[in-house]
Amino acid sequence: MKKRQLILLIISLVLLLPTHAQKRDSIAIAHGPWKIDSLDGLVLKRVQFSNNECLGSNQYICVLEIPKDAPYDLAFTYEPRRTPTSVHARRHNAVAAINGSFFDMKYHNPICYLRIGGKELGINTPQISDSVHRKYYQYGSMRLHKGRPIIFIPDSARLAERDLPYANIMTAGPLLIYHGEVQPMRTDKTFVTYRHNRTAVGVKKDGTVLLITVDGRMKQSQGFSLQDFTKLLVCLGCYDALNLDGGGSTTMFVEGFPNNGLVNHPTDNNRYDFEGERGVSNCVVVLKR
Repeated sequence: MKKRQLILLIISLVLLLPTHAQKRDSIAIAHGPWKIDSLDGLVLKRVQFSNNECLGSNQYICVLEIPKDAPYDLAFTYEPRRTPTSVHARRHNAVAAINGSFFDMKYHNPICYLRIGGKELGINTPQISDSVHRKYYQYGSMRLHKGRPIIFIPDSARLAERDLPYANIMTAGPLLIYHGEVQPMRTDKTFVTYRHNRTAVGVKKDGTVLLITVDGRMKQSQGFSLQDFTKLLVCLGCYDALNLDGGGSTTMFVEGFPNNGLVNHPTDNNRYDFEGERGVSNCVVVLKR
């Protein structure tokens, strides 16, 4: 009897470990040395974790909060030649911006569906062996409704977005959180399982929009696997969250800040500074009404 009770106790402790770990990580993130700037209705939060206290790693995280009633709208931008995120922002008189969805580095064109103002600018590129269904990083989309993102799960057909009536659609992925539920993701792709710079759009249940970047590939900020990135987004209160392009593309721009408005450390130059901004095909920008 005692042996059976001991076995049950061990099983119970093992089952409780993830919960305790999640609480520990949530506390570390919530009580980190966040620097908070209020920006005319927007809130910019930045934090440097340097003692491996953020999910067991060093990380530099930027979060731009857009409250539901703030007088700002989101928009998508596109350039036929790869253009830095900061330039996208300034060409559209945006107060802030993050890099958008995936694109072809050589040919500059989007490789996920993109529609702006009713005009189709990119489609979901096909797999070599399957031209009917979409790739694993094309299984999340967002549309804009009155300047606010609505994140949704698209049909598996590669060109399904063409039948949707919305004027502004950006497809990316994987979809990380949907209606409060963490979404399953593949574990056979290094894009998913390795640490990389990450960019995402999140929406809290109260309608607050979050634009999030995490620097990566540096000792100061190692970046996240998508599993750990999702844990961060849960800690930040995301009810829906969509992963965007990352790696050397990850960039957050906020007008009026030093370093050409860059508030994170883009690493297309393989250095932890503010000089490594990559040209990208499309962006998510914040416009003041």
